[in-house]
Amino acid sequence: MVVVVYDIPDDKRRVKLSNFLEGYGRRIQLSVFECFISLDEMRQLHEKVKKLVKPAEDNVRFYWIATEAVSMVLTIGSEKPEEPPKYYVL
Repeated sequence: MVVVVYDIPDDKRRVKLSNFLEGYGRRIQLSVFECFISLDEMRQLHEKVKKLVKPAEDNVRFYWIATEAVSMVLTIGSEKPEEPPKYYVL
């Protein structure tokens, strides 16, 4: 799992990034996403996000959480992180 956190002062760039990240994971706080993706996918995501932000003004962090550590996450006021279903039946 990857936790992506960001602090972006520009509204337009912040909205663009948050909309983009919704395609990769679940928003758990205003500027925090949990993404159940592989380490390689995280690296690819990092490269794509670099093109959406201004490093001199913005701060974006990607935290890799090992699979074994996800079960040890403690929460208050929300459910524990859970990988989304691989598919949906309609």
